[in-house]
Amino acid sequence: MKPDSTRTEELPIYASLIRERGDVVEEARVVAEETQHQMTQALNGVAAAPHETGAP
Repeated sequence: MKPDSTRTEELPIYASLIRERGDVVEEARVVAEETQHQMTQALNGVAAAPHETGAP
């Protein structure tokens, strides 16, 4: 079975968990893409603006 052959709509338990807890897989993908972009910039010598995390 291919990873993308099963859609979220076909998995009611997964869909209900996403509604209750959020889509952790999607959030991790976004953070990974941001990190990859930042590392690419760092390796190319581009200074990135500080990322605001909301922490004091």
